[in-house]
Amino acid sequence: MKNKELYIPIIISAIITAVAAAVCFSFSNSAALICAAVGIAIIAVFAFFTIKRYRAIANLNDYLSLVCSGNYDLDIENNTEGELSILQNNLYKVITQLKTQNEVIEADKLYLADSLADISHQLKTPLTSMLVVSELLENEADPDKRKEFTDIINSQCEKMSWLIQTLLKLSKLDAGTIEIGSDEVAIRAVIDESLKPFLLTLDLRNITVEKHIKDFSFIGDRAWSVEALQNIIKNCIEHTANGGKLEIETDETTLWGRVIIRDNGCGIAAEDLPHIFERFYHGKNASAESVGIGLALSKAILNKENAAVSVTSEEGSGTEFEIKFYKSVI
Repeated sequence: MKNKELYIPIIISAIITAVAAAVCFSFSNSAALICAAVGIAIIAVFAFFTIKRYRAIANLNDYLSLVCSGNYDLDIENNTEGELSILQNNLYKVITQLKTQNEVIEADKLYLADSLADISHQLKTPLTSMLVVSELLENEADPDKRKEFTDIINSQCEKMSWLIQTLLKLSKLDAGTIEIGSDEVAIRAVIDESLKPFLLTLDLRNITVEKHIKDFSFIGDRAWSVEALQNIIKNCIEHTANGGKLEIETDETTLWGRVIIRDNGCGIAAEDLPHIFERFYHGKNASAESVGIGLALSKAILNKENAAVSVTSEEGSGTEFEIKFYKSVI
């Protein structure tokens, strides 16, 4: 009896019972015996239920200790009545939530580890190339060769810069630290601005651009929308052969405004389609320069703008990206 809350009431009850029995004894022996028996019975009932309650509380305490150590496998759900049972059920609910959150955290840790491994791999390739070329550059006297090596280094630096900037944008979007604007944006202006960085490449590779634009407006952020479309257009160009064709068309309904970006390139394999918007995913038709985060960034941006992006493709027949800017939350 180490619990004061248990033995102190029992001692007090015993003293009261003894005093009452002594008082009753002055009247009658039978009255004293009855008083003592009733008192002892009440004390026994009190002790029985109190001990039972404390055992249940001790079991809950042991369970919570196991939970604190990371063991979520025990089940304390109780369907009986009473305040203690209600407490047990509420604890069960809280622990279930903690278990779910713990699983999410573990999944996030695994995802972060995989992402760091992918980032390390993506940065390692240009860094290795730059180190090798810089060593060759130190001992190279030919001006033409030196220029060639310098161009390689500059190209790899640009690739690393783009990769780091894109990863930072993705991280900020994930963390919710970037505010996506909610302005009225004209889709024609977004498409024209998205094509500008690729005009020279399109001309050099003799890729024809066909535009069928029905202008419409949507609520979003013009700069981020341009970023999203540029990554999709870049992907289409990378997978289109010289002399190929890029088509961009738009239409509108009462529910959404739609942009379709279509190429007649090599297409995407059926097994790669479900993963095309995953970070660092490389399909079998991906170019050697692809790092697999451009389309992931596009999807993240468009989701923030209440838009959806999907893709259909067939190997050898080209790829079609469909973007829907919804006019209301669905």
